[in-house]
Amino acid sequence: MSLETLPESWVVWNDEPNGRCILAYRPDVFDTKQFPPECLPTLYVTQGTPNRPAQERRATDSWYLKFYLEPDVTLPKTPRFSTREEALSAAVELAEKFDRGELDYRDSYQIPREEYLDKLDELTGREA
Repeated sequence: MSLETLPESWVVWNDEPNGRCILAYRPDVFDTKQFPPECLPTLYVTQGTPNRPAQERRATDSWYLKFYLEPDVTLPKTPRFSTREEALSAAVELAEKFDRGELDYRDSYQIPREEYLDKLDELTGREA
């Protein structure tokens, strides 16, 4: 699996050669007009844990995948991979699951944004 097989609803937001890759879900919908900018679902593939300073991230050989629904709302698990290619493949697989409505993201919220979550349910064909 590679970024070429990414579902059409996802776009490559940033792809640094041999570095971090950010995938964004439906920036045409989550465009800061209908919803706040932090509501753009994103997948991050990074070397080292995603919330560490850049110089500390590169100190490890491990690659991580993190799914952000908002800056403080993530899917609970941060998988670790040996290579960037493995992490990118897992990101594409996760994007596909999300696109098909197979991820339960509502439980990740302590204070849900109902309008936002309803729109995600609509776009992914997920029943609330």
